Formats: sequence, structure tokens, C-alpha cells
Amino acid sequence: MDTTKILADVGMVLVHNGVVRGWARADHAPVKSMKVSHDRAKMDAICREMEQQPGIFCIHAEAVEGELKPGDDVLFLVVAGDIREHVKATFSELLDRIKAEAAEIVDKELDRLRKDPVLSKLLPPEQGA
Repeated sequence: MDTTKILADVGMVLVHNGVVRGWARADHAPVKSMKVSHDRAKMDAICREMEQQPGIFCIHAEAVEGELKPGDDVLFLVVAGDIREHVKATFSELLDRIKAEAAEIVDKELDRLRKDPVLSKLLPPEQGA
């Protein structure tokens, strides 16, 4: 691979640094911690597949696993390509696919509240329930 040629053709690099929020997206309930795991092989496969998109030269993904708290880094993505239309579209699809297909996130605090017979009545119903 001629890296000089690739570097001359790269016109945009997008970087994502996903951070654990202090509230749940579904209902804005407080989040004190969450357990995160990722399927590394699936993440890599998605990256290799997405690198086949027009104008994309390189994609890299790294994920942090374990018990995480608000403010902790959780997912890093880098997409390098020729023009912004190619990079932005690929970046958006990459992020959505990795979160949907390769990540397992359990909101521990919300899970604890849902199991509590008294507090669970104060929470909105779970999505898809």
C-alpha cells in the first residue's frame, strides 16, 4: 500500500469519542454506572466492510469495556476519506451499526430501579414492553 498516495488523497478525517452520559436516552433517568461489552470481531468486520464505501481509505474503532461511569470514554471511531460527503455518510452508518450490532450496554442503575417493586412504579414503561 502506497501511504504517500493515500495521504495525498485524504481530505477529511472524522473522529468520535463517545462518553457515558449521566442520563438514559429513553427516559432521562439518572445513570450512575453501566456495564459495556463489545464484540471485537463484529466491530472489525463492520469496519472492514465500511472501508469498501466509495472514497474511504481507513476506519479504526476502539471500545472500552467494563463498568463505566458518566464522563468515562466508551467508544472511539476514526474514518478517513476523500471528501466530506463520503466520510460523513460512512461515519454515521458506522456509528449506528457498531452501536446496534456490536455493543451490549446494560444500564445497571436503571435495571436496579426497575427490579425494585416500589421504585419501578415511578419509572416510565420500558421501550418495546
